[in-house]
Amino acid sequence: MYNAYFHFSELPFSIATDPHFIYMSPRHQEGLAHLLYGINFSGGFVALTGEVGTGKTTLCHCLLQQIPKNIDIALILNPKLNAIELLATLCDELDISYDKNRQSLKNLIDCLNQHLLTAHANGRRTVLLIDEAQNLSLEVLEQVRLLTNLETSKTKLLQIILVGQPELKELLNRKDLRQLNQRITARYHLLPLSLDETRAYIQHRLMVCNGRPDIFKDSAIRKIYQLSSGIPRVINVLCDRALLGAYSTNTYVVTPALVNHAAHETLGVADKKPSYLTPLLSLLFLACIAAGIYHWPKANSQAPVNLAIPYPALPIKAEIPPVAVAKTTPFYDWINNPDHSLNTALIDALKLWAKPIPEHHLLDCHYVETTGLRCVSGKANWKDLLAINHPAILEFSLTGEDKFHALLTGFGQHKPMIHFKDAMSFPLADALKYWNGYYLILEPPPITDKKTIYPGQTSDNVLWLRHLLNSIDGKTEAVEQPRFYDDKLVAHVIHFQHQHQLPEDGIVGSQTLPHLNNRAKTLDVPHLAITD
Repeated sequence: MYNAYFHFSELPFSIATDPHFIYMSPRHQEGLAHLLYGINFSGGFVALTGEVGTGKTTLCHCLLQQIPKNIDIALILNPKLNAIELLATLCDELDISYDKNRQSLKNLIDCLNQHLLTAHANGRRTVLLIDEAQNLSLEVLEQVRLLTNLETSKTKLLQIILVGQPELKELLNRKDLRQLNQRITARYHLLPLSLDETRAYIQHRLMVCNGRPDIFKDSAIRKIYQLSSGIPRVINVLCDRALLGAYSTNTYVVTPALVNHAAHETLGVADKKPSYLTPLLSLLFLACIAAGIYHWPKANSQAPVNLAIPYPALPIKAEIPPVAVAKTTPFYDWINNPDHSLNTALIDALKLWAKPIPEHHLLDCHYVETTGLRCVSGKANWKDLLAINHPAILEFSLTGEDKFHALLTGFGQHKPMIHFKDAMSFPLADALKYWNGYYLILEPPPITDKKTIYPGQTSDNVLWLRHLLNSIDGKTEAVEQPRFYDDKLVAHVIHFQHQHQLPEDGIVGSQTLPHLNNRAKTLDVPHLAITD
């Protein structure tokens, strides 16, 4: 939604575990050290615990990237299994053959033991990693403990790592699991981030996606830390929604108010401060009633006593009529308007291409793709921008924080003027004074090669095909996966093939593609208007 607005190369705060964004705080480094010690030197269990969202899965991904070549690892991500299902899953992970018609504990353990002995003889070690281990039943935990009995006279054949929430610690402390608990040779509890680590975490993720590290005010970071308690997953959720809020309000800096709003939307948190006004007013109200009752006999009996408290009239929100901007208005005054947002500029650009505008009017480049176009953004000088010769959304910086957008539609060839949507014209020098060089244009994706486009493919070629057919028919329908060659697009292609007496197979190949390319050359593509 906001990638183009902030010039991000990718989403900085996705909750998906992406190794590209891994931030190793000192406590994460210590947790990883415990895991590496466990698989390299330990002969028993390793237990990693931590609250939900603190980064346990992230550490597991780091571990998988650093495992020595002589170690085989089996991952069990769904621990809600019985003992036989657990052993069968372990065998499947290690590619151990077993009779699926005779799945018994003995048969599976025999197969596993033989495999581990062979691996040990070949100088290999085997590790079993169980995630969400707090969900293991007592029966399965006992079976897991028995697996550590598979050993030679000098070493254990299977190293086991248990990863889970704090409930795992409580589970292991049960008296009936003391034998398993005594075999844990390395354990670590992962704590949330501190305030300084939260600040470093946010700035790290912003810089990975080429964003400015100062997008979040320090007061906003403190508010994020307060609301998230330093849990990375919650930090991601708050940051993502706060950036969306900044985009929707046309600001480039995240403030505590945006964070509070994000928390209200995502966490159901209302940042309300205790109010002492209400109880004071209540006391005042009671005091007035008491005073009235006390003086009631002395009041003039003919004069009515009004005990009603007059509430102030609520202000009525009036619609502000649009102000017509004259062409003589200075450029700074014209562009310095909240209406000049990236969202509004995208709407203007789509209208040039005669593309549909959604009812919610909140656009991003993903929606643009649903129409068959794509966003192309970059940074250039004025000469290079004119060489592109397409209407372009320009970004203007008026202060360090405020940025505005407007759709460039043309320029003066001899008179140095610049033209925007609604025929607004300004001296070129005035506009370039505030343009920071960033632009965004909409265009159909070019077909990159002459290969056949088959149904079921996902590529830029499919996006090009979708845009071309929609333009030929003069209609557009938004789809969820515009780069995917789905059944509707197949029917569209077959209709085109039928009209041109081509083989009606839904495949864009050596016969259909030339016809489409010829039609593509006849389509009108918006260009910059050149005036004298």
